[in-house]
Amino acid sequence: MHFTKMQGCGNDYIYLDCITQPPHRDPAKLSQKISDRHFGVGADGLILIGKSEKADARMRMFNADGSEAEMCGNGVRCVAKFLHDHGLVKKPAITLETGHGVLKLELLIKKDKVEQVTVDMGEPILENEKVPTTLAGNPPINVLLPVGDETLSVTCVSMGNPHCVSFVDELTDALVLGIGPKVERHAAFPKRVNAEFVKVNKPDDVAVRVWERGSGETLACGTGACAVCVAGVLTKRTGRKITAHLPGGDLHLHWSETDNHVYMTGPAVEVFSGDWPD
Repeated sequence: MHFTKMQGCGNDYIYLDCITQPPHRDPAKLSQKISDRHFGVGADGLILIGKSEKADARMRMFNADGSEAEMCGNGVRCVAKFLHDHGLVKKPAITLETGHGVLKLELLIKKDKVEQVTVDMGEPILENEKVPTTLAGNPPINVLLPVGDETLSVTCVSMGNPHCVSFVDELTDALVLGIGPKVERHAAFPKRVNAEFVKVNKPDDVAVRVWERGSGETLACGTGACAVCVAGVLTKRTGRKITAHLPGGDLHLHWSETDNHVYMTGPAVEVFSGDWPD
């Protein structure tokens, strides 16, 4: 089975072309095996690229633990690059069907290769029941969340998948690696949650670390960065246009007042291809 490894700001996934080769019979189990960084290829998860009746292509995304997620912001940019660079969809703008609906993507192409992608991530979901979370508020803004011996002030947003954003003074391992896993599986989040920890440098500049649901800390999270942009506006900590510095690189976000959509711009890189002995 042929695969391609790609990354967006260090958020790496294994991509399977299910348009020209048959889809795998058990992608959840495959994701666990192929994502293993010691005994597999090594990745944050697995993404399947298939045919769609609604868009140019369809994307399914599985975390490293085998759980299927609704969306992946860094992954969706890499799917766009894969479709273009591999000659499957040769257009400067494409549509992609995801678990969060059909997204529109604009490609920045240089020497017939995609370097950057701007994704219309749609409107943020702010109703607490749809995030989903049992915390009060639509959305919950600056709500106190007891986690073990700590209490976080959190703002919850969904970008097609659930996010819990905490603005903090410093981004420490104690927070991300110690508290992050507890936030992910907190009883307030019935479908688990992605935990973002954010330090605001300026109203248009933030640093972010993310504990991702099903994958642990990753070098970047596209939907998480979008959620941070929305949470920053809701809590009056940032403006509607920000640069998010993640361990793997920078993402540019804009929560538009015109259409209420969040736009994300960032890189997409192909790392290597190979054959998995399935």
